[in-house]
Amino acid sequence: MQKLQSQLKTVSKSLAALSKQVERISIQVDKLQPAKKAAAKRKTAPARKTAPARKPAVRKAASTSGKTVLDKVFDAIKRNKNGVTVAQLKQRVKLDARQLSNALYKLTKKGQVHAKSRGLYVKK
Repeated sequence: MQKLQSQLKTVSKSLAALSKQVERISIQVDKLQPAKKAAAKRKTAPARKTAPARKPAVRKAASTSGKTVLDKVFDAIKRNKNGVTVAQLKQRVKLDARQLSNALYKLTKKGQVHAKSRGLYVKK
């Protein structure tokens, strides 16, 4: 019985020591949390104003004719009254799919061409 009581006292002392350690750690955590909040407030400060982004210039085509990519695509479309498909434009203008897609998008936004149906473009 005495052995059991001594074991209980030992466990009790250990629990008390652990309790004190937990309290110390929680105090340290509380000290750190306001610092985090202050750091978060600094991060949310208004950003500096930067110069407005400039629109990129339209690249010239690789040929020496001096026409832009948009000009070449528009010329190919306006030659056909019934419209031109994307596949036909790829062959005639010799552009990759991304360049052709971008050129068609820009011409559509400018109002120079419109899509008669999916993949078929006609001059307005």
